[in-house]
Amino acid sequence: MKLVILDRDGVINQDSDAFIKSLEEWIPLPGSIEAIARLSQAGWTVAVATNQSGLARGYFDEQTLEAMHQRLRELVAEQGGRIELIRHCPHGPDDGCDCRKPLPGLFRAIGEHFQVPLEGVPTVGDSLRDLQAGAAVGCRPYLVRTGKGVQTEQKELPAGTLVFDNLAAVANHLLET
Repeated sequence: MKLVILDRDGVINQDSDAFIKSLEEWIPLPGSIEAIARLSQAGWTVAVATNQSGLARGYFDEQTLEAMHQRLRELVAEQGGRIELIRHCPHGPDDGCDCRKPLPGLFRAIGEHFQVPLEGVPTVGDSLRDLQAGAAVGCRPYLVRTGKGVQTEQKELPAGTLVFDNLAAVANHLLET
């Protein structure tokens, strides 16, 4: 199985420091939906791992989050692709869970779901915590310059991190190798 794990906000859709709180605020980044579809069509299994502390903070509810994820699935399906799995952390920063990135709980859950080791699995994020969570379980970190990526690029990145302008560029790289 060729698995790729994507962050959501800042990688697939626009990010906001005020949180993405509604379906109307969930706006795909240019080329991201097509990139996911191309990966899926080429035999990649696409999973999403996303922190959604807006749930714990009361900014939106599970039904709203599911509407955003359903819209994501529909848009990818319209392009002939598929997202196999979306896992989210609903907790706030002080809740003491093991699934809030930079902790690797979401990644472990994805690995267990597919019953595959995560060593070398590409993971795409725009923040240091995305990359750290994946690297903690052996994933290969890919940083995109969308979302918070430009600021993140100035930080000390996990060893072996590859940097690309956006998800479409990552998809191009993965499809060429």
